[in-house]
Amino acid sequence: MEALAALADPVRREIVEVLLDHPEDAGTLASRFPISRPAVSRHLRVLRDCGLVRSETVAQHRVYHAEAAPLREIDDWVSRYRAFWMEKLDALDAHLQEES
Repeated sequence: MEALAALADPVRREIVEVLLDHPEDAGTLASRFPISRPAVSRHLRVLRDCGLVRSETVAQHRVYHAEAAPLREIDDWVSRYRAFWMEKLDALDAHLQEES
């Protein structure tokens, strides 16, 4: 699950969040972060290599788009544990209601 490892980095998570709203070119993306353009480029390469983003060349610009398939894979994995935690949280809620 490469995508999950890639999203462990907060800058990469924010890049994906931005791209989920709308595609952006590399320069515009880089201007959003307090890190160097080469650092943003390395983050984009990691995200592209694991399939979370794709790029296209438009004139002189490389435009990045979010890809949903790896996010669905992560959601499928997490959903296996969601029911477990919901059950535990419901039990905690019931216990807290009894105590009050």
